[in-house]
Amino acid sequence: MIKYAQQYLRSAVAVIAQYDGVLPLSAFLKQYFKANPKFGSKDRKNISHLCYTFFRAGNGVNTSSVEEKIKASVFICETNADDWGLLVDEQWRNNWNADIEAKWRFVASVFPGSDPANLFPWNQELSSGIDAVPFAVSHLVQPDLFLRIRPERSRKVFEKLSAAKIPFRQVSGNCLALPNASKIDEVLNIDTEVVIQDLSSQRVGDVLKLCIDDSKLTKTVWDCCAASGGKSILAFDLIKNIQLTVSDVRASILRNLQDRFERAGIKNYHSFVADLAGELKVPPTSYRIVICDAPCSGSGTWGRTPEQLHFFTKDKIDSYSALQKKITTNVIPYIEENGYFLYITCSVFKKENEEIVSHLLESKKLELVRSELLKGYEEKADSMFVALFRRSNA
Repeated sequence: MIKYAQQYLRSAVAVIAQYDGVLPLSAFLKQYFKANPKFGSKDRKNISHLCYTFFRAGNGVNTSSVEEKIKASVFICETNADDWGLLVDEQWRNNWNADIEAKWRFVASVFPGSDPANLFPWNQELSSGIDAVPFAVSHLVQPDLFLRIRPERSRKVFEKLSAAKIPFRQVSGNCLALPNASKIDEVLNIDTEVVIQDLSSQRVGDVLKLCIDDSKLTKTVWDCCAASGGKSILAFDLIKNIQLTVSDVRASILRNLQDRFERAGIKNYHSFVADLAGELKVPPTSYRIVICDAPCSGSGTWGRTPEQLHFFTKDKIDSYSALQKKITTNVIPYIEENGYFLYITCSVFKKENEEIVSHLLESKKLELVRSELLKGYEEKADSMFVALFRRSNA
């Protein structure tokens, strides 16, 4: 590392110069290293780390030099200098410690105008209840990897993790937090024994439980924006006598879901392709519960994809909000009377959250049961918004 630190820095500067934000950074790095096979696995790891660190902290460092931003970002994000201290001079190393606020003060003394408040440029758009500075600073740290243990699988999961000496923290009865780089797919059966599901996403289940009664009647559930199917599997695990329907705008997603549902033991379900923002061609039925994990900015997950802090533009918030209004308006007619509508985003923007709640209430067809901002940034997790409505008889 001593020999190669400066080379890693130069390579990271070259990567950042080429990266335009069109692809996720992870996908771009994969392509970049494939085109440059001279880099070994350790090289790829260290260069990628510098790039991600730049995107985490770079907005807060007031200099036009990418190289200096990388150095300052590593100084801010890393608790200990270790080998990365070779990138900076003795004055920086003497100020390298675990005190984030002190390190920001030092960076501001070198680059006046540097400020952690600038890490997240859209503070005026935040949902009510989010503390802007702690939220911004949370992007400096990679969130944990969270697992949800499937029903009746706890004992085997604990045994396998312990045998493999993989560290974990039990957040709740069936929720585990692990270091993000944990190789759990080599130890556990994904989707069969555990589901990779963020802490806040798991807590959506607490709201979903409000829809569930003790009757033995079949509960019809439509996951209308199914995507990767995490909420569908959650509903399957929570609701007895479920009759599940899933839809997505992309046929490829539904094909992927078929494989995932097979691993999860979900066999009897319906699926169809639908553009919920357009003219709907939904089977002529109604559902007891409609789950809408809406397409959104994903701004509550940018601790995992910090490149969005540099390439996201404010106009996209309005675009997502308009899309969400179309989708939610179009699916309301398919909710049974006294049935439930569960609206979810992984956004921290009020136009995608509270404003959609107001829009839905204006229809006079829904009554708000509960809404909640899940502030995962306080727990090394994603932040989400969830609102549960009941369809009125009016």
